Amino acid sequence: MSAKRPLKTVLTHLICAATVLAATATVASAADKAVLLLNWYNYGEHAPFYLGVEKGLFAKEGIELEIQEGRGSGITVQATAAGSATFGYADFGTMVKAAVKGAPVKAVGIMLQKSPMSVEGFADKNIRTPKDLVGKTVISTPGDSFSQLWPALLKINGVDEKSVKMISGDAPTKRNAVISGQADALLGNVNDQKPLIEEATGKPVHAMLFGDFGVNTVNGAFIVTTDLLKTNPDLVKRFLRAATTAVADAKANPAAAVDAMLKVNPKAGKRETLLASWTVTVPLLHTEHSAGKPPLWTDPADIAGTLDILATYSGVDVKPNQAETFYTNAFLP
Repeated sequence: MSAKRPLKTVLTHLICAATVLAATATVASAADKAVLLLNWYNYGEHAPFYLGVEKGLFAKEGIELEIQEGRGSGITVQATAAGSATFGYADFGTMVKAAVKGAPVKAVGIMLQKSPMSVEGFADKNIRTPKDLVGKTVISTPGDSFSQLWPALLKINGVDEKSVKMISGDAPTKRNAVISGQADALLGNVNDQKPLIEEATGKPVHAMLFGDFGVNTVNGAFIVTTDLLKTNPDLVKRFLRAATTAVADAKANPAAAVDAMLKVNPKAGKRETLLASWTVTVPLLHTEHSAGKPPLWTDPADIAGTLDILATYSGVDVKPNQAETFYTNAFLP
């Protein structure tokens, strides 16, 4: 018969065991800290991400998410590739150009599957088709994604580039040029410039989408490093699970999404303008190929079409059959 251990020894062992269990539980429950770097300053398109934070969707997946405003898709892609951000939200085409040059990044979910790129002017300018641009003055920012695809829009629709007068300016200059009448239209995102001009003037703005006239490139993409896909695929899956739910919830309740954004960043803009921005974003969440699918799931045909346009009109060294090189649906719920 074994000897009984002293009570003090038993208690010591129990306390040690409890300490180990508590430490293990703490480690297991510790949330992964992650940074989501946006493509630009806050506007309505970003509302779902804040809704996901506000509703605890990312926290439920064990992610402590910090959302940071961006300064352009190019910078966001660079920062994500360098590991400064865990996840980037950027224009897919911009990411492809960087990846072709060696940046170790890949898209794992695309929110804007129909391009937000558009030609925007006051409704009374009657610019409804590319042919209506003949004789008009259009302002753009040299070198940006809009101006790179502008020649494609004109060529596909049989409009001579020389028949449209082009002037240059940054984002505020473009808005002011349209508002003051110095330009008939600008090149910009339908969910960014359009609501801001309408807010400033109270006049309706018509946006002619590139995607409606043969130039559709998938746009708002969640990107990660290829290393993260190998070393921590579970984090990517958990993030996308929360993001997918957040986008669906924002689509169902736009006001709640905008309110969540303003709660985190009260200076993001006027509530009505942000709501208008998200409202015009919703129709861009799917194409005919992805209709009926959950948010972020993207049809390879839309990726291939984007690569074809980038190769044909932007001089990017890619082929349509390389979709899997730059995008995967494998980590989506």
